[in-house]
Amino acid sequence: MTSGSDPASSPSLTVDEALAAIDQACQEKKLTAGAVENIRAWLTEDRYRDYRDQTLQHIADGKWQKLDDVFWTVIPFGTGGRRGRMYEIGSNAINDRTIGESAQGLADYVVEYHGGAKELSCAIAYDTRHKSRHFTELCAGIMVAAGIKVYLLDDYRATPQLSFAVRHLHCDCGIMVTASHNPPSDNAVKVYWSTGGQVLPPHDKAIIDRVMSCQEIRATPFAEAMADGRIEVVTEQIDAAFLDAASQCGFEGPRDVKVLYSPLHGVGEEAVIPLMKRDGFTQVDVYEGHREKSGDFPNVPGHVSNPENPAVFEAPIKTARPGGYDLVLATDPDCDRLGVAAPLTTDSSGEWGTFTGNQIAALLADYVLEQTAKAGKLTDRSYVIKTLVTTELVRRIAESHGARCVGDLLVGYKYIAEAMDREGPEDFVYGCEESHGYLVGTYARDKDGAVACMLMGELAAKLKAEGKSMHECMADLYRKHGMHRENLINVFMEGSEGMAAMQSLMKAFRAEPPKSLGGIAVAQVRDYGSATTLNVADGSTSPLEGPSGNLVIMDLEMDGNYVAVRPSGTEPKVKFYVFTRLEAAESQDLDAADVKLSDRMRAIEEDVRDFARLHS
Repeated sequence: MTSGSDPASSPSLTVDEALAAIDQACQEKKLTAGAVENIRAWLTEDRYRDYRDQTLQHIADGKWQKLDDVFWTVIPFGTGGRRGRMYEIGSNAINDRTIGESAQGLADYVVEYHGGAKELSCAIAYDTRHKSRHFTELCAGIMVAAGIKVYLLDDYRATPQLSFAVRHLHCDCGIMVTASHNPPSDNAVKVYWSTGGQVLPPHDKAIIDRVMSCQEIRATPFAEAMADGRIEVVTEQIDAAFLDAASQCGFEGPRDVKVLYSPLHGVGEEAVIPLMKRDGFTQVDVYEGHREKSGDFPNVPGHVSNPENPAVFEAPIKTARPGGYDLVLATDPDCDRLGVAAPLTTDSSGEWGTFTGNQIAALLADYVLEQTAKAGKLTDRSYVIKTLVTTELVRRIAESHGARCVGDLLVGYKYIAEAMDREGPEDFVYGCEESHGYLVGTYARDKDGAVACMLMGELAAKLKAEGKSMHECMADLYRKHGMHRENLINVFMEGSEGMAAMQSLMKAFRAEPPKSLGGIAVAQVRDYGSATTLNVADGSTSPLEGPSGNLVIMDLEMDGNYVAVRPSGTEPKVKFYVFTRLEAAESQDLDAADVKLSDRMRAIEEDVRDFARLHS
């Protein structure tokens, strides 16, 4: 392993001098205690020898803030993988060492788990981010050195294609090099098990243990492994097989709709366009402003390619409106999430609006269930899946169609994948999460932006044939099931101080929750960390059934109104999910209902923010 440092240059400090300097910096409050501990390890432990000179030079140059940023903790290897800001050194950064030990830990566990009982294999893919190809070659070399054959998607490809490849090629694991919709500074590895889903218990903890205790990273040179066949390129094979499998998820119906698609500078064009063409769409164009494959994401607001952000649609809509388009679709850089914009009425030259992840979840749930029933494939065993922080409108839609809803899941599509296999994939109809992730079909075990684009195109064409806009369809769902309004509040808490603030805030919500939010009493607090429900009025607790995780839900006295709180698993922030609802009888006048829920939402959010400021 090499760190990329210049061998001709040597740091002006010895290791002993550097150790004294970091202790002094800690006394002067320039470094946190965690940073000192981790820097000390990188200076003295043999496993970090390739990075010693760079670390010494940073100390010699007095780059204390940078050193604290990249060393204050060890970047966690969560149950999905490792994600963060890239920097050449540091235990809290994405670099050759942290990526390498992630792949090494996975390889070591896979080899141990199978105990020589079979030939092992791993599928690997990557997206358009900076250094994605470099990290891919590193991971592939580590897998090969461990005796694991690598099947490589040797071009920019989508995360759902990697999930599909693991299943299709009967691999023992998979690696996707991507940081999804994070800023250009970030990268990551997502780790998959043989199911095609991200790793789950008991494998997750076992892999994490090996990652964190990794001493030596062993890698075969990439070119050597390619030359002798231990790395096999399967791009064309998987493209064709994925297209065949994903296209089976479509439904019969009209296709007369004009679609403008944005890959947001990511990989989606190679997955979305062929699939929509196979499904019968003849008027699908790629928005040129977002077509360039670039890890800088140059033409999106803030250089963050997140289809959850309505601002990324502003430029495409300016093309779509005069161009007679009926629909704008956008996927994130690794094409596993979908965002949607459409005209408010059937007149595409008029005003347009975007949809939230919850609204898309509801629209697709209703469409897929309706079409599945129409095809005679909906039974009393059929079910849809959603997470605990995804709108309950999906549950109400499912039950109206006679389907079950499995909805007590923590955040993360891996839990939807797990539920698919637990409940029986033969009866699975649809899975969704509020963060714009959707899946239909059993070809993969991760959310798929390409199939979601195809289905949203089908729905738009169906509605167009009926003389109805997508926003009007959403209004019909509200009138039938009651208006639902949801919002997500992100409170960023970076660095060591931010981590302490997050922990303090979560403790406060558990131990001393607010008595009311938005003028509505808090009836109970569901704590999925301690598996207890707190009755706020009398202080009593009772057991809580469901998953175990760092999630707290405060149920208000009004049914369907609640607030969920959890730390992000991928970014330094706390997420507040606010849910409001009116009964169907109160939702017939949608304008009045919208005003009522908007006011309620605003009041709840103000109280949530005040509580967060007070206790963090």
